[in-house]
Amino acid sequence: MTHAHGTRSILLHLGVGLLAGALSGMFGVGGGTVIVPLLVLLAAYPQRLASGTSLAAILPTATVGVISYALSGDVQWFAGIILAAGAVIGAQGGTWLLPRVPVRALQLTFAGFLAVVVVSLFLVIPSRGEPFDVTWISGAGLVALGLVTGVLAGLLGVGGGIVVVPALILLFGTSDLIARGTSLLMMIPTAISGTIGNLRRHNVDLAGAALVGVAACTTTALGAWLAKSIDPLTGNIVFALFLVFIATQLAVRALRRPKGM
Repeated sequence: MTHAHGTRSILLHLGVGLLAGALSGMFGVGGGTVIVPLLVLLAAYPQRLASGTSLAAILPTATVGVISYALSGDVQWFAGIILAAGAVIGAQGGTWLLPRVPVRALQLTFAGFLAVVVVSLFLVIPSRGEPFDVTWISGAGLVALGLVTGVLAGLLGVGGGIVVVPALILLFGTSDLIARGTSLLMMIPTAISGTIGNLRRHNVDLAGAALVGVAACTTTALGAWLAKSIDPLTGNIVFALFLVFIATQLAVRALRRPKGM
């Protein structure tokens, strides 16, 4: 499936990419939480095409983000690989479920989940500078977390960071910066796996994904620099506000959608 791209459409996709790149670098998310609703609302994408296109655009964005965080040592490579292993499998399941799950129910459920995460972010303030060591127990937990985020990536077109970042902070005790850098690392194979599945099902507009992804790469490093410039409490507050915005948008769009769709 493709989407028409005139001059206005090209500029719109570039603008979406610039915003998504900055948010990706700042919060450790792939940017899909911004890309999907904007493509639907402003570019008239069908929901499933927007999800697939967003996931493809996340690949270059996450790559630049990982480099930005790795330069300051804020990536746990082993944890990221474990997360990715689970997420790659989960992403295939998510893309298989995409045409079979009512979008309305999916959006409402995810919006509710984000609301819980927002509350949790004010219960635990991460400390910076402490290492995150992977044990057998935490490794098993990382695999499970990767599976869940992979499924959500395939279903919602998000790279999984919207789940992984708060989970690493709240459940595994990592610093907010390591959580974001590791999350971006996990997204790279996840996005590749999910995009392959979406291409088979014709749920990707490659031209749109390229426009968004290239533009996002130019602002991702700026977002990462901003994340490192603020203290953990302020970072949690800003991240929580971001999640409230996303959850509200998802809930409104879901409630406007007819039941069963």
